Amino acid sequence: MATEAAVASSSSVSEEEITLTVKWSGKEYTVRVCGDDSVGELKRRICEVTNVLPKRQKLLYPKVGSKLSDDSFLLSQIPLKSSLKMTMVGTVEDEILIDQVDAPEIIDDFELGKEEAVDIKDKEVNKNKLRRRISQYKIELLNPCREGKKLLVLDIDYTLFDHRSTAENPLQLMRPYLHEFLTAAYAEYDIIIWSATGMKWVELKMGQLGVLNNPNYKITALLDHLAMITVQSDSRGIFDCKPLGLIWAHFPEFYNSKNTIMFDDLRRNFVMNPQNGLAIRPFRKAHANRGSDQELVKLTRYLLAIADLSDLSALDHRDWERYAEVDNAKRRRHT
Repeated sequence: MATEAAVASSSSVSEEEITLTVKWSGKEYTVRVCGDDSVGELKRRICEVTNVLPKRQKLLYPKVGSKLSDDSFLLSQIPLKSSLKMTMVGTVEDEILIDQVDAPEIIDDFELGKEEAVDIKDKEVNKNKLRRRISQYKIELLNPCREGKKLLVLDIDYTLFDHRSTAENPLQLMRPYLHEFLTAAYAEYDIIIWSATGMKWVELKMGQLGVLNNPNYKITALLDHLAMITVQSDSRGIFDCKPLGLIWAHFPEFYNSKNTIMFDDLRRNFVMNPQNGLAIRPFRKAHANRGSDQELVKLTRYLLAIADLSDLSALDHRDWERYAEVDNAKRRRHT
């Protein structure tokens, strides 16, 4: 009984909403978080009201020592109380030229074991985080959702664009066949771009690459890091991911787990919806590889090959290359 009471008490603390006051640039801002949120999540909430990116924030509150400098700390592990006031030091990037190499470098990708991945997806704490994110994050449509179309969700960094290399023209860092790929996909899929960076960066890069005003296809919406949630793995610790349930909840009449596929170079990003994610090869060292990279050509074949299927989540997307080649061989035999 004592153990059950302790567990219930811990759960209550984790789910309890905490209202904090953040002082920045002579003003005070109200931020609401929960105990099961991380420091990184707190910074996201501060970003929403101040436009200071999480990576630019330094949180100051002497009573908690250095814990606020570690994004992985859960707020339930820090003695924060409602009405607490803290100071944030940081700079808005409105007037800062955004450099493509300014985003964080993530190379240590990982694939969780099946049981652990299922555990993360089904944990009530993560379902609660998703519900909160659905209520907090507004998706602004650039173009209307189309009835009868499936949904393709695309990452940017290392998926469509080499964001770490330098070039005089961003087009030199664009993944080969990008516009051909998006044009072909648009015939069967609505397209949403979801990046783990800020919206200003997303709009800037997609604009520079000519994705937002291309006459051959239309982008349905852009999502940024504020749409992500933080989850905890026993083997890999705390990390961010992209829950497709956020999109499905906003547009249930158009999109669901059966008609959605996500392309990302990081497997961790689709841990909340593993049956809908396809991990693609990252596009790095653009100057050396753009003459030989055929990833988007092959992915185009795969997308078109599965477009008529009633349930994309029933596929094992790890076998996508073999599936695409078999379908391509069938097409050649019939022509």
